Amino acid sequence: MLQHLPLIFKNSLRNRRRSLLTIISIGASLSLLGLLLALYHAFYFAELAPEAALRLITRNRVSLANPLPYSYGAQIKQIPGVKEAMIFNWFGGTYKDNRDPKNQFARFVVEPEKLAIVNPEYKLPDAERAAFLAETTACIVGRKTANNHNMKIGDRIVIEGDYAPITLNLTLRGIFDNPSDNETMFIHYKYVNESLKSQPGMADFVGTYSIKLERAEDSNAVAKAIDDKFRNAPQQTKTETEQAFTLSFVGFLGNVKLILFSICAAVTFTILLVSGNTMAMAVRERVREVGVLKTLGYTNGLVLAMLVGEAVMISLIGGVIGLVIANGLIAALRTLPSTFVNMSTLTVPPWVTVSCLLIAVSIGLISSLIPAWSASRRSIVEALKFTD
Repeated sequence: MLQHLPLIFKNSLRNRRRSLLTIISIGASLSLLGLLLALYHAFYFAELAPEAALRLITRNRVSLANPLPYSYGAQIKQIPGVKEAMIFNWFGGTYKDNRDPKNQFARFVVEPEKLAIVNPEYKLPDAERAAFLAETTACIVGRKTANNHNMKIGDRIVIEGDYAPITLNLTLRGIFDNPSDNETMFIHYKYVNESLKSQPGMADFVGTYSIKLERAEDSNAVAKAIDDKFRNAPQQTKTETEQAFTLSFVGFLGNVKLILFSICAAVTFTILLVSGNTMAMAVRERVREVGVLKTLGYTNGLVLAMLVGEAVMISLIGGVIGLVIANGLIAALRTLPSTFVNMSTLTVPPWVTVSCLLIAVSIGLISSLIPAWSASRRSIVEALKFTD
């Protein structure tokens, strides 16, 4: 069979226009499939930072829109197994102009003195960390965001509040590095809270607490203890792992798993129909050629293998091209701001590459098997008499 590979490759491209269109169709479809599977992997199977397993997030049980009292922080810290509890509030706001996607990076309000304890993966030079701690109007930002906006240490940054009707006049005092988050800006809670005191009923409240545990294996017990502590309080809590909290945002989009798998199934089925029609036409045109091959001694099995091999060859070429396109699309996505997933680390994992190539081979096999089987079973006389 291996000696016939050059012939199979040559025959697969004999009708160049049709073969090219088929390859493009399969490549475009599998590029979309690869992209969706890569996003699925990033949402649900991305490797977490070691420190993430030691963190819990506590929020209001009703919704994120309902705040928690400031006093909860001290009470949470007293629970056995908790090393530190830090205010971790989404601020949002507008930087320059929200119509430009580059300006839409995350902005969080934290307690700076606790940030290095709860989130030690944010690497910051000691001098910059000291400057951030010493000045309530200071902020720090990830290197990717700093590079995108040409931010320098000492720059003045203005953030216009949205849900919080205040304007923050910040000074950039540090640029941090973090493999899993190089975009976020961190702001002093004290500065924001003092600014909100001019707005009735908006000060001294917390959106979420980020909790550092002593041991990762205690996460379930500590989460239950926190929620039990505030079970009868006016503002009850919901405590979950950092990963579960992040995935809850993905859940706002609906059943993401079902959506992704439905699109993948539809794409695969559609390209199977297109490929099946193409392969049936290609085999039908070559029935008389099959008769000639049989007169030369080619067996039914060898003819079948050659016809199916041509279809698999075309599908495999399309699959490889599709993966190249998918990698290009993902490279473009890595430059976009992160939303539900850290885009800067988005990639096509090995299992997605293997899956797409197997799907490409399967499309070639399934689409060509029936017409190839029918053609290979014809007798020499019947094949030579065939006209179309």
